[in-house]
Amino acid sequence: LTDPSYKGQILVLTYPLIGNYGVPDTDRCLEEFESRRIQVSGLIVSENCRQPAHWNTLTSIDEWLKKDGVPALAGVDTRALTKRLRQHGTMMGSIGTEAANEQIPLTASEDLISEVTVDHPITYSRGEKRVILIDCGCKESIVRNLLDRNLTVLRVPYDYDFSKETFDAVLISNGPGDPKMCGRTIAAVRSVMTRNVPLFGICLGSQILALAAGGDTFKLKFGHRGQNQPCLAVGTQRCYITSQNHGYAVNAATLSSDWDEWFVNANDGTNEGIRNRTRPFYGVQFHPEAAPGPVDANFIFDDFVRDVWQS
Repeated sequence: LTDPSYKGQILVLTYPLIGNYGVPDTDRCLEEFESRRIQVSGLIVSENCRQPAHWNTLTSIDEWLKKDGVPALAGVDTRALTKRLRQHGTMMGSIGTEAANEQIPLTASEDLISEVTVDHPITYSRGEKRVILIDCGCKESIVRNLLDRNLTVLRVPYDYDFSKETFDAVLISNGPGDPKMCGRTIAAVRSVMTRNVPLFGICLGSQILALAAGGDTFKLKFGHRGQNQPCLAVGTQRCYITSQNHGYAVNAATLSSDWDEWFVNANDGTNEGIRNRTRPFYGVQFHPEAAPGPVDANFIFDDFVRDVWQS
């Protein structure tokens, strides 16, 4: 619920009972959650537990949603709803007690990233090497993974001019919406490509990297959501189970010859990662930090740190 990539979306959960272990201390949100508030625009569940039982519970999911002003529906056959979405693809929707009279804005036309990025640079001091983290709606788990590897992180807004900053690498975060709306970020990443520093994109960040490299992206009819998306490492027989949340993908065929396809989705064959043949530039569509989900791909952070020290 707190993942900024879900900004502007109504989230449907197929698990039959939601909220039975409640919500922990929201004042410790940077330790427990992915951002400081609920990011989804609405929640739909089959059954909501109003009396959670867990030693770490401070409130119910119902009260948490009310506190953040997020509408929710319970008593819905969410598996039937998911089948409809699976057949017809992602669609616009609203939650209300009456027929909607106002026009629902298309998420593709909304500037969602400006609503989830930080409003000023933030420094997390840790180690000798300094990484610029372009916050397009960054999950806190990404920050934690960098700090755990003894990197100092300068987290900047998505449209921040960091050309005069001193840094050893750049990471472009995940985030909501269409990557083609991130013109300033694309230009900044293209500028970084003139330097020989590691450049790593996660989810939306991978799409921005591809656009900066001259490639193209497209909207998926069926976005990749959930914690069990299988990804094949190109040129190997190795499959990683990954956590994903994206509605756009890179068209790998539009990249120049100095870029390789790194991962592909085992279900639909779409691109899940790219990397440059000669320089330390790469991106993945999935979330190597998981949170939640399997940590099969967490090694990519280790590879990034290795490149930071070798550059």
